[in-house]
Amino acid sequence: MSGHSKWSSIKHKKGAVDAKRGKIFSKLNKEITVAARMGGGGDPASNPRLRTAIQAAKNENMPKDNIERAIKKGTGELEGANYEENIYEGYGPGGAAVFVESLTDNKNRAVSEIRHIFSKGGGNLGENGCVAWMFDKKGYIAVEKGAVEEDTLMETAIDAGAEDVREDNNNFEIITAPMDFESVKMAMDNASIPCLIAEITMLPQSTTTLEGKEAEQMVKLMETLEDCDDVQKVYTNADIPDEILDRMV
Repeated sequence: MSGHSKWSSIKHKKGAVDAKRGKIFSKLNKEITVAARMGGGGDPASNPRLRTAIQAAKNENMPKDNIERAIKKGTGELEGANYEENIYEGYGPGGAAVFVESLTDNKNRAVSEIRHIFSKGGGNLGENGCVAWMFDKKGYIAVEKGAVEEDTLMETAIDAGAEDVREDNNNFEIITAPMDFESVKMAMDNASIPCLIAEITMLPQSTTTLEGKEAEQMVKLMETLEDCDDVQKVYTNADIPDEILDRMV
């Protein structure tokens, strides 16, 4: 799990048969609602955060009615919970950094549950700022190697404003500044280049290599955090061997 790409890619491939589809929709609902409330209103044309949230929902085949209801809850046209955004930081097994984004209507419940998950999973919740400096907010797009020629991908991405194009064993990875993410993703779509993953994320500046039991504990910790209703996204700088990820995720 080199920070981000392996973790996201494996989850994406297995997502079609994921029994947690309802939980995914719940998290998307929250993000759309908060984006409509805080990001600049219910019109995606003038609200970049909402545009990104809607696209993420469409990528998961979320029904259009669900999306529209979530927007109306954010704008106040429909009654809904008042979600609060919070960041939690800590350390997992082997000292790997863990960065958690939360959206909750009950902060006390959220922090209690997240602290419990860290403790039970062999880690500990830390102070604000303890690991945030290890991550950079970036746009991240992954494309399967067989889907496009490398030269075509490089030219399309760089011309659209990407900062970097790199590769791992299976995918090309495009890194952008957050403000350039939409233009690069649009360029991919216009060039009919299918994206495996396209999101604003937190990329680690360096990684912590885990092996054996610590690596297995880290995977379980990440999965348990992501399964928490009050958690939106989880990031880590843990580098976990492919064979452990393939077996456990």
